[in-house]
Amino acid sequence: MGGFRPHEHLRRRADFQRVYERGSKVHGRLATLFVLPNDLTVGRLGIAATKKIGGSVQRNRAKRLIREVFRHNKIAPGFDLVVVPKREFLDATLIAIEADYRHSLERSLRRHR
Repeated sequence: MGGFRPHEHLRRRADFQRVYERGSKVHGRLATLFVLPNDLTVGRLGIAATKKIGGSVQRNRAKRLIREVFRHNKIAPGFDLVVVPKREFLDATLIAIEADYRHSLERSLRRHR
């Protein structure tokens, strides 16, 4: 299991916009995923934790949990992902978050193949 390396981050606003506009959108129970194929050998992750889910403490916790799940589930090499957590996200366990993430991502990847 590798870490979350700098080349696996989506950082620029333009990258986020491209994934939102051209990617497929999958609604999960705990988060919404936007998925877009990229021309790289690695998957890249972007997180959009908005003020809808709470203050800075809640948003930062959600981002930490999403990064942890991404780190342990490198199942989408060659795709850019943007995860938008929902309010219910913070009440869920890490196991439930991981299951929802895997299920949503697998649904989305089936569409792309």
